[in-house]
Amino acid sequence: MSHVPVDALFTPLGIAVLTVSDTRGFDEDGSGDLLVQHLSASGHSLVERRIVSDDIYQVRAVASGWIARPDIHAILVNGGTGFTVRDTTPEALTPLFDKAIEGYGELFRYYSLKIIGTATIQSRALAGVANRTLIFAMPGSPKACSMAWERIIALQLDARTRPCNFAAMVLTEVPGCASRQVTNGLGATL
Repeated sequence: MSHVPVDALFTPLGIAVLTVSDTRGFDEDGSGDLLVQHLSASGHSLVERRIVSDDIYQVRAVASGWIARPDIHAILVNGGTGFTVRDTTPEALTPLFDKAIEGYGELFRYYSLKIIGTATIQSRALAGVANRTLIFAMPGSPKACSMAWERIIALQLDARTRPCNFAAMVLTEVPGCASRQVTNGLGATL
């Protein structure tokens, strides 16, 4: 059962990149650089990029501000997903989610198992939707960011990915997953 038409067109999304780190600045942020390169090469637009300390409230404040912006359709968060005392990205983001995307963390760990073995159990990669903004959080290593982008995120942010993708959910003018779109009762898609 296909929800995305065969002739669907690519539609660029506005994406924000947030690096969560107590030690990195922009000169040392290879993971953030990598995500910016990937999203740009895919045809999406970088709307904003920030680095914040691994602090629940700083992460949550930045993400909350971005969620409220209509020009940001997706947020890529790298860092703070491990098990150390300072790793608080999941705790910061989870309360913001209207819906969690459990499959993202499951797929991330599945692909990661092939690369780092059972150490993948220590990854708390997660994703969710808040105010129709997609949020994908991943570990801060460049390899993890690249794998998450290439294997999962890029495909779900591409309106041409069949049978369904998340681009259709964040942009009402993008066709796809029509059976899951919400209408206002007057026939207009919300």
